[in-house]
Amino acid sequence: MAGLSQTALGQNAEKLAAQLCATCHGVTGHSESPMFPRLDGQTPQYLEAQLKGFRNHARGESDARAYMWGIASQLDDGTISALAEYYGHQNAPPGAAGAPDQMAMGKDIFEHGIAAQGVPACAACHGPHAEGNGTFPRLAGQHQAYLLRQIEVFKAGTRANAPMMSAVAHTLTDVQATAVAAYLQSQ
Repeated sequence: MAGLSQTALGQNAEKLAAQLCATCHGVTGHSESPMFPRLDGQTPQYLEAQLKGFRNHARGESDARAYMWGIASQLDDGTISALAEYYGHQNAPPGAAGAPDQMAMGKDIFEHGIAAQGVPACAACHGPHAEGNGTFPRLAGQHQAYLLRQIEVFKAGTRANAPMMSAVAHTLTDVQATAVAAYLQSQ
């Protein structure tokens, strides 16, 4: 798509999103299936980095290989940037709330971390409202099951593109990870 204006790239991104991405991620990036992440409202820098990671096979978890390697291999840098901007400008409503006690634990871990386990506050990187910050993804409203699956692939080392998350994932218990994911889904 070299040589296209920003307007043309944006229009192509919206069309590509509707034709190709919507099957898994929803029309505006609001995936209804916990198998696929919500892209609506995601930070463009994060989306660009992930799409390039898929294209370059830097994300090695099985879902990346099965779904995104082939798709991303067809995208040039301009198209990736346009898709990232398109999804970044979509409205991202909160997800469903979980059990109150679980949500309270998750909120505490998100805001304060777990000092005794060396877990930093999630808010330090992902923003005070989990809205994301540059290459740190938006976690607010993301599917709980998707977040838990990502924690597992960080633990397993098959998603090695975020060393900080790999370290954090190893220190969280299943109960703690579930609580944080439940809280984040509700945001």
